[in-house]
Amino acid sequence: MTAAPSAPPAPASSPARAPLGRGAMLLLGASLVLVAFNLRPIFPSLSAVLPDATRDLGLSALFTSLITTLPVLAMGVFAPFVPWLARRLGAERTVMLAMTLVAVGTALRGHGSASGLMVGSIVTGAAVAAGNVLLPSLVKRDFPASAALMTGLYTMALCGGAALAAGVTVPVEKAAGGSWRVALAVWALPALLVAALWVVQQPRNAPVRAAPSAVGRRRIWRGLLRDPLAWQVTLFMGLQSALAYIVFGWLAPMLRARGLSGVDAGLVVSVCVLAQTVSCLAAPGLAVRGRDQRLISVVIVAFAVAGLYGCFYGPLWSVWGFAILQGMGQGSLIAVALTVIVLRAPDTLVAAELSSMAQSVGYSLAAAGPLLAGLLNGWTGSFTGTAVLVGVLGLACAAAGLGAGRARLVRADPLS
Repeated sequence: MTAAPSAPPAPASSPARAPLGRGAMLLLGASLVLVAFNLRPIFPSLSAVLPDATRDLGLSALFTSLITTLPVLAMGVFAPFVPWLARRLGAERTVMLAMTLVAVGTALRGHGSASGLMVGSIVTGAAVAAGNVLLPSLVKRDFPASAALMTGLYTMALCGGAALAAGVTVPVEKAAGGSWRVALAVWALPALLVAALWVVQQPRNAPVRAAPSAVGRRRIWRGLLRDPLAWQVTLFMGLQSALAYIVFGWLAPMLRARGLSGVDAGLVVSVCVLAQTVSCLAAPGLAVRGRDQRLISVVIVAFAVAGLYGCFYGPLWSVWGFAILQGMGQGSLIAVALTVIVLRAPDTLVAAELSSMAQSVGYSLAAAGPLLAGLLNGWTGSFTGTAVLVGVLGLACAAAGLGAGRARLVRADPLS
């Protein structure tokens, strides 16, 4: 197996595309990578200017917690509906719609009002859910011979978009005369450009393949919901995501509270995410070398938690190293979580449904991470409560990894 994280197989409903020429394939590949780039800036960009927005709008601790949580919760809530929407509109139109909604939601967050922040967060989260679900499917459908390469490229783009947003948002704010509104809204531009790029790639006469039996899908889902291993895979995905979105939502404000400037805090987060880029490419190859994935799951959880604790409590000069350690652990976690989904499934159809379960239930669970972190910070006036939360999530994630990492297959048939 290559070092790139394994993409969940495409759902059986993915329609086949007519053969494309070399130029069209290159454009399609670049477009998929650019879509991935636009799926993460909404998280660190808000985090970078959250103290300024909170001060200017007089936001409560509950509200600031909600706006860092709503995109993640929307991802979990809307993920199950994406395959249905793709069957109705076609995958290409759904991607174009998703990028348009990312642009609209991001612009709403830059409106400068509390309602704009809330509505924009929900819209962008729903749109990101569509990209999360469809990217692996499109890679599997259109690049079957180079799926590992394409998965590696779009995974790097995911991290690259987050890293750029973390490092550039505050400098943009300063260049705009201290306007955090402009610093948020500017991230609508790349999403809008990518949406326009997809306008020219809509298939004119796309062949339609019959959708999979709804009864068959429900039967698989019932089986997965009754299977302890499927729940361990889902919890592993959800708990590692909760840690990731605490980093995206609260690492920069925490570092600013410790005395770093807004620019430096954003750069630390950017370095952390760049470290994720490297580790997410290397971790799957290491994960499949052993008999199972239990050991690597526990080790990378320890890296992620230890790195975050170092950022909480280590000397300020050391936070750069701890950010790299955290990024190595966090990037490995998402890659191994994706790999485990594939390894625990007996066939392509079950893998697709297990992926859907892990993303919908997992991201809904992950939304509790930044919400609780924000509430604990508001109630206690410090990040001590958040540090305790990180420890609890780390222990639970390690336990889920021990279960999900076993060399077994899920039982998707409720009658078996």
